[in-house]
Amino acid sequence: MTINVSVPEATIQLTELLHRVRQGEEVIISEAGIPVARISPVYSKSPRIPGQDRGKVIISPDFDLPLPDVIINDFINPSTPQL
Repeated sequence: MTINVSVPEATIQLTELLHRVRQGEEVIISEAGIPVARISPVYSKSPRIPGQDRGKVIISPDFDLPLPDVIINDFINPSTPQL
């Protein structure tokens, strides 16, 4: 859930807002109705479990082969996308 607060509200409620961020919520701080900052947790809610996606990811046998010259040239000399 995202919480929207003004700068004055954030100043008064900082401790409570940090508590809610620790619970996984996100806080958007706005000044004159314009969002200027986001406070979000720096940790993941659930720890990563090695191997949890085993069998779900397929890597093509040609994954590490060189790219075709046409693609490499697009990286070297990018053109304006055609819309």
